[in-house]
Amino acid sequence: MRIGVAPHRLWPPSADETDDAVETARTAEELGFDHVIASGHLLAGDVGVTPDPLVLLSAVAGATRRIRLITSVLVLALYDPVVLAHQTATLDRLSRGRFVLGVGTGWDTAEFAAVGASFAGRGRRTDEQLAVVRRLWRGEEGAPRLGVPPHTPGGPPVWIGGHSDAALRRTLRYGDAWHGSGVDAAQLASVRSRLAELPTERDPASIELTAGALLLPPGFTAAVDHPSRLLGGTRASAESVREELGRLAEAGLSALSLWLPVDAHALPDALAWTAEEVLRHRP
Repeated sequence: MRIGVAPHRLWPPSADETDDAVETARTAEELGFDHVIASGHLLAGDVGVTPDPLVLLSAVAGATRRIRLITSVLVLALYDPVVLAHQTATLDRLSRGRFVLGVGTGWDTAEFAAVGASFAGRGRRTDEQLAVVRRLWRGEEGAPRLGVPPHTPGGPPVWIGGHSDAALRRTLRYGDAWHGSGVDAAQLASVRSRLAELPTERDPASIELTAGALLLPPGFTAAVDHPSRLLGGTRASAESVREELGRLAEAGLSALSLWLPVDAHALPDALAWTAEEVLRHRP
């Protein structure tokens, strides 16, 4: 199982808490994590501030050499697909193929209003934009030629977020992986079954299952109220986290992305604990 982390604490209340995100990503690479993730909110809101994911991951790409770079997730319907295809192709090229585009349909109506986009119909537009992005990455006949093509042949991998049937159909149509949030092994197995039941011309087994999760290491205090279940339970131990990772692996999880809901000053120690007690014992 591939395990990655966010390069800043979950939902920082102020922008200065993200100032060390690039250094934290470098530390994550040194500790052996597989990837870093960046979420995609345009506006500050009740849950805090969020750096632009493509700018953040571009900075991380220049400061690292191995670790992969994943948007988890970028709200595709807020972007012009041609501009986004060029931005992501550039990031994939400059990072030598380390970029993964994770996308979702979004939930914050204020963000859609801020860019003059309709909240209604965002799922349909996401499908249409994914088709455009894929076509541009591949350089298909009749498509505009991007400023630079991606490093990865055919374009970076695409992870599709969401738990609805529409999200699963989108995954089968455009994705390389399904990307969930806070799922347990039973829910993950259900997603695999649902993917197999939907009509498709491709092999559903070719779709990777990935997910994000919250982890509060033992001995650390939560800095925010967490809305979903914690990996390993509310009183997690190294053993309980490893046991749950084993169950998730058996259910088919390929990659896990961790958010650590601790104070910014405690994040380096929390990352070190996770690397020592979890990453080195992953399934």
